Amino acid sequence: MFHLLGDQLILNDMSNSKNKIFNFNHLKNDIPASIVVFLVALPLCLGISVASGADPISGLIAGIVGGIVVTLFSGSAMGVSGPAAGLVAIVFGAIQYFEGINEEKGFQMFLVAVVLAGVFQIILGLAKLGKLIAFFPGAVIRGMLAAIGVIIILKQIPHAFGYDKDYEGDLAFDQADGGNTFTEIGNVFHSLFTSSEAISYGPTIIFIVGILITLIWGLKFVKNSSWATIISAPLVIVISGAIMVLGLEGGEFNIDQNHLVDLGGIEGIGDVFRYTPDFSVLTDPRVYVVAITLAIVASLESLLCMEATDKMDPEVRHSPPNKELIAQGVGNLVAGLIGGIPVTQVIVRSSANLQSGAKSKLSAFLHGWWLLLSVLLIPGAMEYVPLSALAAILIIIGLKLAKPSMFIDYYRRGWSQFVPFMVTLLVIIFTDLLIGIGVGFAVSLLISLYRNEVKSFKHIRQMIFAGTIAEKDNEDGTTDTIITLTERISFLSRANMRDFAAKVKNDKVILDLKRIIHVDGDGQEAISEIEERLQKMGKKVKKRGGAMIK
Repeated sequence: MFHLLGDQLILNDMSNSKNKIFNFNHLKNDIPASIVVFLVALPLCLGISVASGADPISGLIAGIVGGIVVTLFSGSAMGVSGPAAGLVAIVFGAIQYFEGINEEKGFQMFLVAVVLAGVFQIILGLAKLGKLIAFFPGAVIRGMLAAIGVIIILKQIPHAFGYDKDYEGDLAFDQADGGNTFTEIGNVFHSLFTSSEAISYGPTIIFIVGILITLIWGLKFVKNSSWATIISAPLVIVISGAIMVLGLEGGEFNIDQNHLVDLGGIEGIGDVFRYTPDFSVLTDPRVYVVAITLAIVASLESLLCMEATDKMDPEVRHSPPNKELIAQGVGNLVAGLIGGIPVTQVIVRSSANLQSGAKSKLSAFLHGWWLLLSVLLIPGAMEYVPLSALAAILIIIGLKLAKPSMFIDYYRRGWSQFVPFMVTLLVIIFTDLLIGIGVGFAVSLLISLYRNEVKSFKHIRQMIFAGTIAEKDNEDGTTDTIITLTERISFLSRANMRDFAAKVKNDKVILDLKRIIHVDGDGQEAISEIEERLQKMGKKVKKRGGAMIK
């Protein structure tokens, strides 16, 4: 007898047991990784805050909240949150508006919008709107990753040579200093070949040493050493860079202050919590417009980064999107109350976390504490960290995100996957993340509709709802779960296919693929994903049909 369970389910926010925050089984991996993420996050927090028109401490507060508060509520194992470059334009414009109302209290008025944005995000999470992220195609998400990798490399080249006119953390093509990504690199090489004073050879030496350290740590005998995990290459790069700053001081290759991390004059706890919201602005309708804008953009960026981070996770863990929205909302609520700019999950820090060997949420949690302790206890020591040493670390991260093998893999998948991948990558490089994602999604959708021979709304519905899930009672008293997929499977099918896996209660699952007549690359990936997820849940999976599935 069959018992129909339904053809549309709500995405289940299951928390993986491996996502525990205080998982002390991986201390040897998580502590070194947390230090690397902290070192990468420190200048990014400062740079993004200054570019947003806020005090540097507001960026650090956002980083601290992203590490300590958001991690407590998040279900993402590898995600790291903090201030994001994607919000700079919105934050800058909002602060300017409120300062026009009251120059002295303009930033405190803006903080009310941050608090409200957090409340709106919590509402979005409770309304379970996070599941919409599952409708984004894999080619677009991986195109985003590759684009971020390319941008990191391009943006760090000037810092590697001590050409630091653009702030650390600027990921936009058109830069705050009036140039763009490529003119900045052009200026660097022009200075190199004309012996211009704009190039500083001290930072260049530190950068080269950093790359050499990375190459040495990549040697087989070093990589296989037990101490190589604890004493990681990025940690050695930063320490050696700080030592070289002291050693080169006063000499021909002296490192100027503008080539080092700058905490903006923070000297202890008295300089930290200096701003609180001015709720008198609650009567201004503009504050709600800013809050809703921040909530929508920050939520979309967080969910996109969460999805991309999950795709990089070697343990193939799936983060619950609704829980992530709530976590980000709580983070922005707290950040706004204590003087921080908005937070999102951020791909650069999350990538650094993964590439540094983190195994659990403890790494992201600790990085927030390192940010706090560095500001409270050793602010002076942090200002000896050279930006060129961080450039060496970030360029390696960029190369891992934009691996040549990824481009080759998508080329081999055919034009229906390669075109959205490349369109997303190029548009992000020349505009920004959200525009690139939007254009890439539109291209993927058009290709998918064409490839699946969609001629009516019925065909679109087939792709979205993916199929049905039912139970069959056997003569021996056992019960099988039968998942029957529809005729057309694409990236639009992923959300409900994930729901099917979450709904399975029986030990034996039959995945019926016989009805499929059209399936694209994302559809094939979704089928593999549901099979893999069921097997990780301890289910025995048997497939019927599926001659089209590679």
